[in-house]
Amino acid sequence: MKRVVIKLGTGILTTGIGKVDTDRINAICSQVEELRKRGIETLIVSSGAVGMGMGALDLQSRPKTLAKQQACAAIGQSRLIQCWQDGLQPHGLVAGQILLTHEGLRIRNRYVNAKATIEQLLAYGCVPILNENDSVSNFEIRFGNNDLLGAMVASLSDADQYQILSTAPGLIDMDGDGQIIPVVEEITPEIQSLAKGTNSPTAVGGMVSKLEAAKLAAESGCETFIADGSDENIILRIIDGETIGTRFKASASPMGSKKRWLAYFQRASGSIEIDQGACNAIIQRGSSLLAAGITGVQGHFKAGDVVDIVNTKGEAIARGETSFSNSEIETIANKGAEELNELYPDRKRLEAVHRDALVLL
Repeated sequence: MKRVVIKLGTGILTTGIGKVDTDRINAICSQVEELRKRGIETLIVSSGAVGMGMGALDLQSRPKTLAKQQACAAIGQSRLIQCWQDGLQPHGLVAGQILLTHEGLRIRNRYVNAKATIEQLLAYGCVPILNENDSVSNFEIRFGNNDLLGAMVASLSDADQYQILSTAPGLIDMDGDGQIIPVVEEITPEIQSLAKGTNSPTAVGGMVSKLEAAKLAAESGCETFIADGSDENIILRIIDGETIGTRFKASASPMGSKKRWLAYFQRASGSIEIDQGACNAIIQRGSSLLAAGITGVQGHFKAGDVVDIVNTKGEAIARGETSFSNSEIETIANKGAEELNELYPDRKRLEAVHRDALVLL
């Protein structure tokens, strides 16, 4: 164990709307110091900015409009990072704030730059404190959550373990004995059916988002734990191997960094429809997408953009970087190699989506 990402929910960090639980933050910071002594680097994904802004404005429920939510985030973010610095300072540790957006991580060079910043902060001995940049990003504040952000950070930083600490004690078997499921080997449709959302006035997500996050982390080769963040010394107890909460095992064959970026950090600009033969070639033989198997195209995109590859039922079976624009795809659809060579005599590579830039969904 060399690196762990810890995501903390608003309900764990506060005693009420906008009321910071300083004792809890101090206890977490003490555990982070112990991890540092053991040679384990720690990254913290901290919720709470919107909730703290709500407290400063004396609001009792999460605002409905985007502008009001962003205003709360803008007010609360500085308060949140100061709480962490106050908690870390007695332990000789320095907090380094990183605000991320999904849109920013979609761009490959920004993704790489974010990774480099995290690595440098850790090299300096700092504790990165990460959050979504809710004050300017409309996608995350409407649809995102810090469970998924934490998984993205775990993937980005090649972490060994991801701890999701909130008021949820683990994944509960609602269809069985009502007990916490201690270990999940794989996130199947049956496991996903156990998930529920959240009714918290300051939170976003719930168990649905936690399972989505655990799946992303697993594909990164990172095990995930969902546990009650209010339990004493919970971080160290998980690290020490105590059976607590729910453990989601890491994939035995994790995706490479580029393919994880394609699968989980991207939203497609359009889609390319393919026939059953092309589906079989991609799924069963790991082939590139060739023009001969293309039957249609949707959306507007240019060469180098990320697109979904959909089957005859319209289901996305893969995602990748297209070598052609949507108008060019329309031109080359159903054409063989000889016709393509006549259309593009100067191009050496004629795959619509090369297998090295393609990931199965």
